[in-house]
Amino acid sequence: MDKKYKILVCPLGWGLGHAGRMIPVITWLRDRGHHILIGAEDKHFAFFNSELPGYDLIKFPGFKPVYSRFLPAYTVLFFQIPLLLYHIVHEHFKLKKIIRDNSIDILISDNRFGLWNKNIRTVYVTHMPLIPFPRLFRCFEFIGIWLHRAIIRKYTLCFIPDLPGSINLTGRLSHGLRLPDNTKFIGILSRFMSQDPVNMKNASGVRHNCAIISGPPPQNGILRKKLTLLLQNRQPKTIILGGKPDNSSEMTKSGNIIYYGHLSSGPMKEVILQSENIIARAGYSTIMDLVCLRKSALLIPTPGQTEQEYLSAYLSDRNWFSYISQKNINNDFKFPDLLPTEWSDDLIARSRMFFEKALNELLDK
Repeated sequence: MDKKYKILVCPLGWGLGHAGRMIPVITWLRDRGHHILIGAEDKHFAFFNSELPGYDLIKFPGFKPVYSRFLPAYTVLFFQIPLLLYHIVHEHFKLKKIIRDNSIDILISDNRFGLWNKNIRTVYVTHMPLIPFPRLFRCFEFIGIWLHRAIIRKYTLCFIPDLPGSINLTGRLSHGLRLPDNTKFIGILSRFMSQDPVNMKNASGVRHNCAIISGPPPQNGILRKKLTLLLQNRQPKTIILGGKPDNSSEMTKSGNIIYYGHLSSGPMKEVILQSENIIARAGYSTIMDLVCLRKSALLIPTPGQTEQEYLSAYLSDRNWFSYISQKNINNDFKFPDLLPTEWSDDLIARSRMFFEKALNELLDK
């Protein structure tokens, strides 16, 4: 492990979640003397410049799906499969030039299907080897499992950001199925994982709730509008975080609603920790962030996004989070009772062990 490597990290560009959960991986490798480059979308440059200033950024766009206001997300994605396949092939061949021009030794791809290469070590990061299908088509999930397994096997290693065993966050998305031999559980990943929030106090003394509206348009805008109309006249005030780093200076007020286009990790952590109640999309990276901060929340899955719908129901059944569908939010809405979060301590403690073991194995391989 004495050799210092040039490592390219490429998160999926569908939202900030995949970029955010790569921060602990990037900082761990950098702290051990490795040269890190980040290949990302233009829109992620502002995020990485804020969170990890001074890193080398490479413009490396990938597939960006377009969503509908009316059709379920899975329906829209189905019709974009030909475009997805084109981007897989395109980024696979573009990667060869990036590796050659930058003398890359190791590549880490967070859910980008086409970034394997036989000449270097490559890692594929995914929390769902099983991609959940709508209930009506669940009998065809084996096709998705087979195709995803074929992609995973093209990489040197596959890291699953979760824990093995019965205490886990992903349920059947990564448990109870046959995984390829190169798969390793790496523990939960969060940009807050190296921080200890237990002693964090509400220094400001100002009561507020928080809503984390992550994910792509138009559904994030629909939810923001719905929550603003519902909560703008209610006490205490509600802080809405929009997850738009390119609009980080955007701050608006409407009644008891304060909206931020983006907050960096430090201020965002304080807002979350000081919140009496939290509303959040059920994106897996957001869930891992909340677990690392020992916070539960009311999850609102993006309509038609089967992964979020499954995670919301699964974590609610375990009494770790609550959830409500977006269509059921109305004037009768009330925050549910706060749920205990003691279960998160075990996840966090064990995650640190799995995290270091997996990354050391990557460097030693």
